[in-house]
Amino acid sequence: MPTKEVRLDRAMLERHLKLAEEHVELGRRHLAQQMAIVSKLEQDGRNTTKARALLATFESMQEIHEADRDRLEKKLADYDDERST
Repeated sequence: MPTKEVRLDRAMLERHLKLAEEHVELGRRHLAQQMAIVSKLEQDGRNTTKARALLATFESMQEIHEADRDRLEKKLADYDDERST
């Protein structure tokens, strides 16, 4: 039978994973919005330098968010594997 400490550790991992998934989804929305802004600026013949720089920052942040989510998914799976053996 799992101890209270084990359940809390798993619960903590689940909470962190949920937050990471929320960050990934929010990041996707930010990327879509920024892509639309860049596209609109281009259509209007306006300078896109700053908008593209911000888009690049969002893309980098998205990679970090997705890597964090993937790391937490693996950690949770490893945690469960360790507990089942």
